[in-house]
Amino acid sequence: MSLPKFIIGMIFALAIVVAWSYLGGASFSTTLFRVIGCAIVIQLGYFLLVFVMIARNAPTPADKIRDAERKLNSTEAADGEKFSARRSLH
Repeated sequence: MSLPKFIIGMIFALAIVVAWSYLGGASFSTTLFRVIGCAIVIQLGYFLLVFVMIARNAPTPADKIRDAERKLNSTEAADGEKFSARRSLH
């Protein structure tokens, strides 16, 4: 979900909370409390959704290339690697 869609959806949800509170005869402070609570819950949900989407995302080819370059530049020997005076980088 893109940010503009999220903001529009959040505004509509908060407007519904305000209308519900007004029609229910709630005081201004109760309405404000409900709107703030609703906004916090929506923000947390959006944050968790984005976090899960990022966490589940597979590494990109650039990430794989970067990891391979780090292994080449590493001074540690890989398992089963023979030690010799000449070491090729290819």
